[in-house]
Amino acid sequence: MGMTITEKILAAHAGTAKVEPGEIISVGLDVVLANDITAAVAIPELKKMGFTNVFDNTKVVFVMDHFVPNSDVKAAMQCKIGRDFARACKLEHFYDAGTMGIEHVLLPEKGLVLPGDVIIGGDSHTCTYGALGAFSTGVGSTDLAAGMARGQLWFKVPASIKFIYKGKLPVFVSGKDLILFTIGRIGVDGALYKAMEFTGEVVEELSVDSRFTMCNMAVEAGAKNGIIAPDKKIEGFVKNRARRPYRFFNSDPDALYEETYEFDISELEPQVAFPHLPSNTKNVSEADNILIDQVVIGSCTNGRMEDLRVAADILKGRKIHPYVRVIVIPATQDIYLQAIQEGLIEIFIQAGAAVSTPTCGPCFGGHMGVLAAGERCVSTTNRNFVGRMGHQTSEVYLAGPAVAAASALKGRIADPREVV
Repeated sequence: MGMTITEKILAAHAGTAKVEPGEIISVGLDVVLANDITAAVAIPELKKMGFTNVFDNTKVVFVMDHFVPNSDVKAAMQCKIGRDFARACKLEHFYDAGTMGIEHVLLPEKGLVLPGDVIIGGDSHTCTYGALGAFSTGVGSTDLAAGMARGQLWFKVPASIKFIYKGKLPVFVSGKDLILFTIGRIGVDGALYKAMEFTGEVVEELSVDSRFTMCNMAVEAGAKNGIIAPDKKIEGFVKNRARRPYRFFNSDPDALYEETYEFDISELEPQVAFPHLPSNTKNVSEADNILIDQVVIGSCTNGRMEDLRVAADILKGRKIHPYVRVIVIPATQDIYLQAIQEGLIEIFIQAGAAVSTPTCGPCFGGHMGVLAAGERCVSTTNRNFVGRMGHQTSEVYLAGPAVAAASALKGRIADPREVV
């Protein structure tokens, strides 16, 4: 019996020819990631273990991105823990206000995560990098500390679930809609501690940006990781960014999957996840006059160039509804600069949007767009739990950038086909 792409990557990093689901293995790590929140918790744990330094100052990456620029004194003190430790350990890859971006967009952009890697991060959406054909997963603070100190971590090999997407991608439907639709079908625990492997002709046609979005939200189905086999598009993305060798893995034809799902998405509408679960998905046409107060376009899920271009195409020459606040957050400084050069920032501002420096800010209710009691937000982020973006009675509706931009114009959840 052959192996899946996830099993092959783990086997290679465990120094063994074969692994099987359920097996406990010790794995070497290529990248260990922490942000301003998780570094501040992991660093004291690392010191409790008796370590004062990291295993490799080129493989441990710190990105200050959640409360950056610092929102208050507490956030500033929290960030200072990471800043001081990075300086003491002479971390080669340390990113702060002015150089940082949202971590899961920044690392691929900088060529720090590559096909065939094993990557852990102190953030649940570390699974994003599976779009490059890497095994990438979020871990807790103790595991993060151990990975930072030793460069190794144990894993239970996850069983794999195969998702095959057939047909042709409809207009205004992107990777965000595919993953929302999928989570809606299998539920928030439908892939618990499993590898979600995305395949099929539709996935092959997806842009690299949309692939990142799909893998980013695998964790919303409870998955250990999301992954897509690398191809020529991925080769084109990484070849001029990579600073070290990388390796393409693919699943064997006779690999064993716990389950296989097939979806024909030719007639799929843009999707909206209603409160308060990412699995509570509906077609946008089912949103019946739901008035909104705010729109957020950004995050590690949908703050890339493709997302900004889609939103700008819809907003160009139009005005945002007078009672809707729109916050646009380019995910990295490079994306911000490119958006300026392409005229997208001018389009957003002329339409009436606020444009922010890169930050996770509103996604988790940190700053830059916190919701008041009873307010509703259409957001291109990844979670809509109770109180996720602010007050416990606020509501978050998850969608792609096309629905978000159309809703900003209409003042209610809107189908982009109404506008364009």
